[in-house]
Amino acid sequence: MTHQPCVLFLITEDWYFWSHRLDLAKAIRDAGMEVLVVTRVQDHGARIEKEGFRLIPIRMRRRNRQPLRELLSVLELVRIYRREQPDLVHHVAMKPMLYGSIAARLAGVPAVVNAFAGLGYAFITDHQSAKVLRFLIGRALRWALALPRSRVIVQNDVDREQLIRDGIVQPIQVSVIRGVGVDTTAFAPSPEPTGPLVVLLGARMLWDKGVGEFVEAMRKLKARGLDLRGVLVGMVDEDNPACISQEQLRSWQATSVVEWWGRRDDMPRVLASAHVVVLPSYREGLPKVLLEAAACARPIVATDVPGCREIVQDGRNGLLVPPRDAGALAEAINTLVQDQAMRLRMGARGREIVTREFSAEQVARETLAVYRELLER
Repeated sequence: MTHQPCVLFLITEDWYFWSHRLDLAKAIRDAGMEVLVVTRVQDHGARIEKEGFRLIPIRMRRRNRQPLRELLSVLELVRIYRREQPDLVHHVAMKPMLYGSIAARLAGVPAVVNAFAGLGYAFITDHQSAKVLRFLIGRALRWALALPRSRVIVQNDVDREQLIRDGIVQPIQVSVIRGVGVDTTAFAPSPEPTGPLVVLLGARMLWDKGVGEFVEAMRKLKARGLDLRGVLVGMVDEDNPACISQEQLRSWQATSVVEWWGRRDDMPRVLASAHVVVLPSYREGLPKVLLEAAACARPIVATDVPGCREIVQDGRNGLLVPPRDAGALAEAINTLVQDQAMRLRMGARGREIVTREFSAEQVARETLAVYRELLER
């Protein structure tokens, strides 16, 4: 009987697996591999199990300052890896990569994939504390990622070049797989809605997603008398140092500058209600919300930073603006608000680009190729 390879996903949050890795996990299963999901279970555990995946809850959190609990998290992973004996583990994001790689060494896991979702807070912020953190993380990653039968996946060429330049990885170790892909059937074009134009920012509510600049841009546009609705869609992420508080979000909403819809799991419907999608982030891996927006044939305004410019071709399927510049953001939004023909033209081109270059099927093919290379060594 042929051995069925077992792939174990380690991800800190169940909602992140559901929103960003579910399509990939299904493709891996369809390719004849068993899939285990190891994550902190909050709201999506039952749905993950209903999809047919075995779920193993853990206590690890992204932000924890208690060294004993961090040590216990590593030991918990070692026990799971030794008990389950996966053929390959796929770690997603910073803490799973660090702790999971330690556990994989100690448990003797044959093959490891470490996937950056983006370089994260420490690589975005120029605060002194972030620079110290970046140095420490770089040292830790250099050791953690140096497993003999492993591969590092990043989502854009700029992140790859930075990791190589900083001496964290060797060129032969790292592959670029552009994003997590998008289901172009679920995310499909629809006519523009009637009524006031909706300008939507979809992301976790973090300062480094450019939420503050978006609010200021909407304030400027409304001061001109434009009939617009600025909408924020996304969760408050208290485990992230750049978190925007619920109090701040409610304060903005109370002044009618923007609406905050919170976390939504019906993103095709949400995007269908929008006319323009905005992401003024300071840096990204490759943002899924922009892939989804383009698949829905919505024009995009984004910042000219790594990750965003991999999706947005300035003047073709959207407009690029400098980061941290609310004035430029407002002008770009206004350009699209005033020109329906441009919105429709850019939306159609965005759909073409995503279908050709960023489908979930393509990402799955590229990821499975990495798996097979490691498993066949």
